[in-house]
Amino acid sequence: MDQPTAPLPPQHPSYASALAAPPPPRMPRHRGRRIGELTAVAVLTAALASGGTWGVMALTDDGTTAVSSTGASTSGDSAASVVPVSSASKTNPDWNAVTAAVTPSVVSITVAAGSSGGEGSGVVLDKEGHVLTNHHVVSGAGDDATITVTLSDGKTYRASIAGEDASTDLAVLTLEDPPDDLQPITVGSSSGLEVGDPVMAVGNPLGLSGTVTTGIVSALDRPVTTSSTESEQQDPFGQQQQSSQVVTSAIQTSAAVNPGNSGGALVDAAGRLVGINSSIASLGSSSGQSGSIGIGFAIPVDEAQWIAEQLIEDGQAEHAFLGVTPSDGTAELGSATRSGAQIRSVSDGSPAAEAGLQEGDLVVGVDDSTVTSAESLVGIIRSHRIGTKVSLAVVRDGEEQTIEATLGTAPTSQG
Repeated sequence: MDQPTAPLPPQHPSYASALAAPPPPRMPRHRGRRIGELTAVAVLTAALASGGTWGVMALTDDGTTAVSSTGASTSGDSAASVVPVSSASKTNPDWNAVTAAVTPSVVSITVAAGSSGGEGSGVVLDKEGHVLTNHHVVSGAGDDATITVTLSDGKTYRASIAGEDASTDLAVLTLEDPPDDLQPITVGSSSGLEVGDPVMAVGNPLGLSGTVTTGIVSALDRPVTTSSTESEQQDPFGQQQQSSQVVTSAIQTSAAVNPGNSGGALVDAAGRLVGINSSIASLGSSSGQSGSIGIGFAIPVDEAQWIAEQLIEDGQAEHAFLGVTPSDGTAELGSATRSGAQIRSVSDGSPAAEAGLQEGDLVVGVDDSTVTSAESLVGIIRSHRIGTKVSLAVVRDGEEQTIEATLGTAPTSQG
């Protein structure tokens, strides 16, 4: 498990990929509730791969379920009535039935290269043997690592990386000669989640395969920043770099997750996949408690499924693009002060420019999601598919207005 670390600075390389370019140094402002949250949690740590220092996590502030029974390549709308546990109830979940339905679709992943290695979790997406997990689970031991996947029945298979995306901390593995009875997980939708919904985390914490823990959805659209190492990755300016920052508009859950849970399943009371467990908050080593404190984070399945589809098809993924450089900011709205993402610049010809966003605008919402910071805007935009039309709530000249924008494709490099 990684050592605790202070909150990461705001100059995230991923800003350029999801929006436009890295934001300038943060402008002084009143930080209120955000400082309170950071103080309460103290310091934050690690991505959830056990056995190695493969990721560092730092916390910032801040409908109808569609499912697929065949994995990431199938549209959820076509199988909306498919549920593993048909008697599911939010008020009285049958966790025994959910466990029986889900655990055959959750695997343990071991990565080894010489003296380096670690363990994580993954979910079976289809009969072809594609397994979705976190990028930091499979990348930490280097390019020449041996990857093995152990199914719930104890059988172990070699696996290779079908595709990986460091900027969203997701990867897809392919099993070598997968068994005929491989059981894909039922993919649900994170768009219908509500705070207070019961959820179950399934994975391989501390090497204890098939572990299940239950809790609730504690918060939605929680901006969480993790560090992803990619030795040959290039930033949007063509420069070599050792790591990049991953900003996720995450599901926060009270279900206990620990090192080794990375890449495992977060499912609802019907046994449908709603998130990929990825990181936790910690009180820090000085408190004597470095495991779960009931604050875990998962990548929403709607984002994970979109990335997985691309990784299976092309081995890499493209991302949504708005075309602004944001920083944390505030604006007066009547007698209230609103926090949000301040637009420092707008890229020429970008979706933001075409929509009419201007320098100085404060973005405080995207569709039904509240934007409280630059990180929040980055995570929310990245969670959308390319070509999605979004409604931006913007404060300009003391008044709130709505601006419609259609997201484009993020450039992979800029000269």
